[in-house]
Amino acid sequence: MKIDVLTLFPEMFAPMNSSLMGQAQERHLIQFQTHNFREFAVNKHGHVDDYPYGGGAGMLLRVDPIVNMLEKIQPQADAKIILVDPTGVPFSQQMAHEWASASQLVFICGHYEGFDERVRDYVTDEVSLGDYVLTNGELPTMVMIDATVRLLPEVVGNAESIVDESHQRHLLEHPQYTRPRDFRGKMVPDILLSGHHDNIRKWQGKEAIRKTLERRPDLLQKAQLTDEEQKWLKEIKEE
Repeated sequence: MKIDVLTLFPEMFAPMNSSLMGQAQERHLIQFQTHNFREFAVNKHGHVDDYPYGGGAGMLLRVDPIVNMLEKIQPQADAKIILVDPTGVPFSQQMAHEWASASQLVFICGHYEGFDERVRDYVTDEVSLGDYVLTNGELPTMVMIDATVRLLPEVVGNAESIVDESHQRHLLEHPQYTRPRDFRGKMVPDILLSGHHDNIRKWQGKEAIRKTLERRPDLLQKAQLTDEEQKWLKEIKEE
């Protein structure tokens, strides 16, 4: 996968060279590159923003430096060109899965008060990290890249660890334990030490339902529960 980021602050992407993201680059699983669109500044002072027509607070990023940079990098015809903007659709695990199948992702990071509206004519997706406003688009872009890249084959060492994790099926992951078995009187559930795989599976499934009901009941409205899971949910509510 090729990942390009249009940004005024490429130095903010130093974390991309660490941990799994750095390893993915070293193993040539992804090609990551930042592009400072200040290269196409409109004057000798390096300006890429201007006052909004009609008045208003703050400065807007101009359309011309951004589009000029897009034309320079020449995204593939099927590339997803993503505008990172607070007014966009909230990012989700399902979106990460969709993006993970793309051959190229191009992110446009914002600053100041926002973008000239005409920038939107050149993008395929408008996405936010959530219903709040940050000072820049670089931080959410790194989060979105991380969530997407870890879904690529071979990026995560144990592929099975992705299958049952939280939000894959709109359910939170079941509680997990490791040594010591007894920590200050708090014990690991006996069933996890029983060696009875089907009972463990059922316990984990039911506890995932319980955890979701307690912490994120809104997710259960989206989850497509099996008959067995519907039974567990009923039992939990009756307890």
